[in-house]
Amino acid sequence: MQDQVKIIAILWIIFGSLSLVAGFFVFLILIGVSLIPEIGTVAPGVLRIVGIALSSFFAILGLPKIIGGIGLLKRQEWARILILVISFLSLFNIPLGTALGIYSIIVLLNKDTVKSFETAPRGN
Repeated sequence: MQDQVKIIAILWIIFGSLSLVAGFFVFLILIGVSLIPEIGTVAPGVLRIVGIALSSFFAILGLPKIIGGIGLLKRQEWARILILVISFLSLFNIPLGTALGIYSIIVLLNKDTVKSFETAPRGN
């Protein structure tokens, strides 16, 4: 189970990083489009607001995944709980979120995994 927890942690870090990258590209595209001179007077402001809002939304979705994945690598109990919550919420994110969520729930609720997190050394 220890190897599977490590795999889950790495996958959540990658999944969260993809959210950050998606937010960055949305930001770049919408800000870039707002700089087109012939677009009008109102549209650039709206595009900038939407770009900032969407990129912030993607960052808010991605950061807990990365933080939880790093915590799992360090065998922290709070990270196991955080990833379980994120896993339940990601079940609606078809197909990758659903697959990763189900896999994470199965592994992190396993009796051996729970025991290993309870006996893991506290600190760092």
